[in-house]
Amino acid sequence: MKLLKDPDIDPAPLAGKRVAVLGYGNQGRAQSLNLHDSGVDVVVGLRAGSGSRIEVEAAGIEVQLLEDAVLGADIVMFLAPDEILGALYRDIAGRLKPGAALGFAHGLAIHFGFVEPRADLDVFMVAPKGPGSALRSLYQDGKGMLALWAIAQDGSGGARGLALSYGRAIGCGRAGLMESSFAEECEADLFNEQAVVWGAVPEILIAGFDTLVAAGFSPEVAYMECVGELSLIAQLIEVRGIAGMREAISNTAELGATIGGPRIVDDSVRARMAEVLSEIRAGKFAAALADEQAGGYPLLSRARERARGLPVEAARERLTNGSG
Repeated sequence: MKLLKDPDIDPAPLAGKRVAVLGYGNQGRAQSLNLHDSGVDVVVGLRAGSGSRIEVEAAGIEVQLLEDAVLGADIVMFLAPDEILGALYRDIAGRLKPGAALGFAHGLAIHFGFVEPRADLDVFMVAPKGPGSALRSLYQDGKGMLALWAIAQDGSGGARGLALSYGRAIGCGRAGLMESSFAEECEADLFNEQAVVWGAVPEILIAGFDTLVAAGFSPEVAYMECVGELSLIAQLIEVRGIAGMREAISNTAELGATIGGPRIVDDSVRARMAEVLSEIRAGKFAAALADEQAGGYPLLSRARERARGLPVEAARERLTNGSG
């Protein structure tokens, strides 16, 4: 797949356009600031009483109520949490001008039908492959973050150019923009979150810590061995790849990984990963997300409480604070 970078992208489609960014969280803050610094006419739309208003004003960015921010906007970026985007679109749909564009940083709301846009609207996605804090810091350092882009609706015939010029303005063209689809980006991202980096990896770290502590090792040593070295392997993989990482570590570590890794991630694990992906594609997770929001986030509340009380967190706290 071809990576498009700044020299490949015409910035003209975004010139003179007004962008309304809805939300000032993880991606909303970073993208608003990057757009502003790129000279784009940007307004942040917030709910009445939002605590983010002071922060937006301090950054020198125009801020309005959601319903006012979208009036006259050429592009409306939906950068609020996925589970509320359907209700958010229904609230402002009647105030969108004909032929405007809707932008997303994740494919879920469109792919699973949370948002059903009018036929006259362009609908595009620019999905940075990392958190908003990193998107912003990379931009400030003159660098960029890889992103996927896609078109779901092209009412104007110019949605492609608009998406790419938007990705360029937030700094992603410095690293590269890769064409995808709302479905591919959404399903792959959800799979990673559930079955790999954000779901499985922390559970493996916790299980490793618990195993050592149960066998009589001190919690601090267990933490350093099972959790503390994670950033080191991540850095090695980023620079050298998985094969290069293996070659960079000691023979002892490499042989241990070769023998031990496949015992943990065996065919049964791969089969469960395939089940997770199948459920994602069938829409089960999207339905669960909607139910979680409707119920006031009970599962997330319990999970957060559980995580704060884990022994591994207490060990981290002692190491961080230097207490015995």
